[in-house]
Amino acid sequence: MSEPAFRLHGRRVWVAGHAGMLGSALVRRLEGAGAEVLTVARADLDLRRQDAVEAWLDRHRPDAVFLAAATVGGILANDTRPAEFLYDNLMIEANVVEGARRAGVARLMMLGSSCMYPREAAQPIREDSLLTGPLEPTNQWYAVAKIAGLKLAQAYRRQHGCDFVTAVPTNLFGPGDNFDPAASHVVPALIRKVEEARAAGRDEIGIWGTGTPEREFLYVDDAADALVFLMERHSGEDPVNIAGGSTVTIRRLAELVAAACGWTGRIVCDVTRPDGMPRKALDARHLLAMGWRPQVGLEEGLSRTVAWYRRTGGLRGGARP
Repeated sequence: MSEPAFRLHGRRVWVAGHAGMLGSALVRRLEGAGAEVLTVARADLDLRRQDAVEAWLDRHRPDAVFLAAATVGGILANDTRPAEFLYDNLMIEANVVEGARRAGVARLMMLGSSCMYPREAAQPIREDSLLTGPLEPTNQWYAVAKIAGLKLAQAYRRQHGCDFVTAVPTNLFGPGDNFDPAASHVVPALIRKVEEARAAGRDEIGIWGTGTPEREFLYVDDAADALVFLMERHSGEDPVNIAGGSTVTIRRLAELVAAACGWTGRIVCDVTRPDGMPRKALDARHLLAMGWRPQVGLEEGLSRTVAWYRRTGGLRGGARP
């Protein structure tokens, strides 16, 4: 395993988006690494407002920044709120990156998304597939904003010498996810749907599409561990994929969620609904070659997430502070 060149122990680290699923996992991981974690609530700092962001960074002067803040959601949210997905994410990225430059932040990590890659990219998707083909239409607004964030980090590195890097996690799930049926991704949406069917005594649920698309999923605490690993070891303008290396069909995922919930009803595919990309998995050979490995498998991660949902009712969610 490669040795850290930028140790986070004892450094002031701002997690922008600390209240979201990934942000809260990053806070846990960073506290375990001995970092001084900085956070700020959404009510106290709107990341879409340039002056406010620059003033906050000037006051607090973090050594490092994880930009995990974003407006996020599944197919329905992307389709019905395109302006919000594009505007919010562009503003958040631009304001935090420029503010970090002005405040002399030593290292910033931009969080990309697997939807940045072309819809028909060769699988598993390599980092150099970026901008080689059309995007998936159902999440293009979010994808365009995330591509802009990556290019912004590259531009600041080239023009200003900023050590800003980009990591691209695969589909994440776990405690702290967003279980709102109008905005959630597939794993929390399925957990909520199955849990509600179980509570109501229903013996059937529906899932969007044919159930045949394949997706890769990574437990959120593994993702946070990979991000800290990269922040301490990686410096360069090329993005780095974060993934565990295996895929599952949406129908099989629904079956695994049902098993984790202890529900034995029937799963029906609604073929009038869109599938999204036919397959999406990331080639993480660069990260894996550095010595990092995930620790939590899909079934164990689903069991932990269901247990968290039952304890909390899924009340924590969203990713922008």
